[in-house]
Amino acid sequence: MSSRTPNADSEQPFDGVRVVEFGQFVAVPFAAQLLSEGGAEVLKVEALEGDPTRRLAQLAPMESRIYLSRNRGKRSLPLHLRHEQALLIIDALLSRADVALMNFRPGLAQRLGLDADTLRAKYPRLIVASVTPFGRYGPDAGLAGMDIVVQARSGLMVANGRQGDGRPLSGDPVSADYMAAMSLAFGIASALFRRANTGQGAEVHASLMQAAMTLNNNQMLRVESADGPIHDESRQELADMRSRGATYSEQRMAQPSARARIMADIYFRTYTTSDGWLAVACGSTRLRAAFSLAIGLEDEYTGDDPNHHAEHYERLREAAEAIMQTRPTHEWETLLAEAGVPASRVLMPFEILDDPQAAANDMLYDLEHPQIGQVRILAPPVALDQDGFRQPPATKPFASETREILSELGFDDSQIDGFVDAGVTRDSI
Repeated sequence: MSSRTPNADSEQPFDGVRVVEFGQFVAVPFAAQLLSEGGAEVLKVEALEGDPTRRLAQLAPMESRIYLSRNRGKRSLPLHLRHEQALLIIDALLSRADVALMNFRPGLAQRLGLDADTLRAKYPRLIVASVTPFGRYGPDAGLAGMDIVVQARSGLMVANGRQGDGRPLSGDPVSADYMAAMSLAFGIASALFRRANTGQGAEVHASLMQAAMTLNNNQMLRVESADGPIHDESRQELADMRSRGATYSEQRMAQPSARARIMADIYFRTYTTSDGWLAVACGSTRLRAAFSLAIGLEDEYTGDDPNHHAEHYERLREAAEAIMQTRPTHEWETLLAEAGVPASRVLMPFEILDDPQAAANDMLYDLEHPQIGQVRILAPPVALDQDGFRQPPATKPFASETREILSELGFDDSQIDGFVDAGVTRDSI
């Protein structure tokens, strides 16, 4: 790992910051990639077999779409963390590092001597950042968990509304993981900013559960005087339903909602058109009136009472659904755009890769991968002027940088050969 000092003329916020990532799967690798996009030098420590995502639908040996999506702009070092000789390499890495990231299974960091207390005692300026499934404390702190499990535990799965075969379904995007990654990157940036003033390192933590709850922020609030009795009643109703084996659809109706369901069934939803689907969002009285006028829906009520005449809204819903099926999606998009009503066709994810709006805003870019050729991929999610965040290249082939990295850390060829022969690291696939 090369020794770097910040370049005073650099336009990137994390220039000169050295990051060691002990991460796999999603949250920590993506957080490290965000730092790399901001100019940090990131070294990813992988198991001797590599990050498990390398082997998912491989396009080339140890290269996959999933791995590439969250591991760009990094160098990589395979390392057997449980081997006693690995401690020499870890010490060489962390003594030069500014940030260490990890998402070990609960309890493993302590067993490896990589927990925050141990590392901060040894490296006082180090920022130790970690992700856990359910947080560091409490009855579930020691449990393993991944995104789908946390979506279920946090209520996000129900809030997302997907179901099939009479059961709740998770969304395909691992949303809690990505939210945790963004939160962790924000925490690391904050810790670096504070360290510039205090000279002290920090412990930064994010959990998948807190991330999922943040995504569900609209429902993470209870006004005791207004909502307390309703929640008590709903809990009892749910308990009764579960005891008699009520269906998921029935149980879901017991979920209190801050949104006016009757009005949302008309003004905040997706509609079937003559050739597809259209999402509309009318979050105000003005927008509801504009939508009604644009599609020819006669809604004489302009108030905000969500309980106003349920029968009235049921008739309006049926009328609106019938009207929306009379025209193709693009015509409704044009009409509603002219009326100032937020609306969009429903697209498949792969279609966005050729979307003109995404292209106009540089939301994607093409990189040349040394093993699999041209790849179109997501650009940094934040734009900072003067190229503060840049599009990172693909990582080099797995294990191809081992000798170079260890040499930079001060180990000679004989020592490196010894590490390879002892199974501490590897220098080829």
